[in-house]
Amino acid sequence: MSHDTVRDNPYTRGIAKFVSGLKYDNIPDEVRERIKLLILDSFGCALYAPYLEWSQILMKTVAGLDKSDQCGVWGTKQRTSAPHAALINGTLTQGFELDDVHRRGILHVGAVTLPSLMAIVETKGSMDGKEFLRAAVAGYEIGPRVGVCMGNEHITQGWHSGATVGVFSSAAGAAAGLKLNEEQTVHALGVAGTQAAGLMAAQFGGMVKRMHAGRSSQSGLYGALLAEQGFTGITDVLESEYGGFCTTFSRSQDRFDLEILNHGFGDVWETMGIALKFYSCVGTNHTTMDALRNIRERRPFGVDDVKEVIIYGSKVTVEHVGWEYKPEGVTSAQLNLPFCVATMLIEGDCFVDQFSEAIVADPARMAFATKVRTIEDPGITAKGPSYRHTVKVEVHFNDGTIEKESVEAARGSEKHFASDADVVAKFETLAAKSLPLEQVGELRDAILNLEDLKDASDIARLLVQQ
Repeated sequence: MSHDTVRDNPYTRGIAKFVSGLKYDNIPDEVRERIKLLILDSFGCALYAPYLEWSQILMKTVAGLDKSDQCGVWGTKQRTSAPHAALINGTLTQGFELDDVHRRGILHVGAVTLPSLMAIVETKGSMDGKEFLRAAVAGYEIGPRVGVCMGNEHITQGWHSGATVGVFSSAAGAAAGLKLNEEQTVHALGVAGTQAAGLMAAQFGGMVKRMHAGRSSQSGLYGALLAEQGFTGITDVLESEYGGFCTTFSRSQDRFDLEILNHGFGDVWETMGIALKFYSCVGTNHTTMDALRNIRERRPFGVDDVKEVIIYGSKVTVEHVGWEYKPEGVTSAQLNLPFCVATMLIEGDCFVDQFSEAIVADPARMAFATKVRTIEDPGITAKGPSYRHTVKVEVHFNDGTIEKESVEAARGSEKHFASDADVVAKFETLAAKSLPLEQVGELRDAILNLEDLKDASDIARLLVQQ
């Protein structure tokens, strides 16, 4: 009797069936076009990050341990083993709070999916652009579903979903890239799921927060590669009543919804629910940034005109980003909402040029941050995860007047998606940090025309310095 026959795993198996059975021709045109933009955006985010301090430390440390030349480190000439490439490239993609986010699933999807899939491309070869796109979609579909299943409870109790939920996107994408069958994919998920870990306290200043996506991608890669060789995992990793992912990472069974895991495969495409960032800060803060931009457009004002800023948001928003700012590093600066409000109003933007170690203890920003209050609006909380970024912003002026603005979906979100031109412009700006403009253009064209790409290893070549 096989192990699987004594384990009830309809949800894990349902995911495996979808991933192993997904065909390029069954992916709707709008999903194919969207995934290309999402892939391009993630690569741009990664290519901006190699020269950041935490990236340099990680790359140097790995270089001292691993002399393999299997896979490239994006934006550099460094090469390393497949698992270490997934670790570094995932860290680069999440390196400066610029990458995508699935709001309901609370997951940065590209940062966990693409590094492991690219490691498969470089080590296994024989994958064309259509196969690469198909495998990417498989990964982009699964992690968000697990995140939505877990709900807000997962993150509010202290787990970092990018580091926990992300392993399933990584494993699914890598398994699809390897063309694993249903049984093997069950085990890939089961190996990846038991490696899930990551604490939200990392947001308060540690460099390690940047590495969570890399570890997640690495775990999914291990899952797929080991399963390919017959290594077995937890076959009911998602639904096991004792020690399963959902029961372990949520306080009680009524806090998660297993039915979401397999819901609407082939009809509902979670890839279309992924948003892009046009501010260099945590996605939770973007609706407030848009609200402030809108208020300033209709009533130009200076910071000296402001008495206080009050932001009404969900319980997750208040707990995740509304804490009292302390100068503990760039990570905390980019995650803290009051500090980002101060940055936006003092600097006029909240993108890459507005953040560095030099501004972490900027007296002007820190002083203005004390004028910012975040308050839970139970009505917003009650609307659920889909509305967790919704905010009502009030700017109270010294003359006694108040300007109000409500924003449900930020610029670049799934409900207000960016134009192709905006996505390309962001990519080109970020990628130029590491690669020559001609190569940036070649990479852009390769991704935007994936269906015509004969060999996906061309992407790997274009992602590194020549």
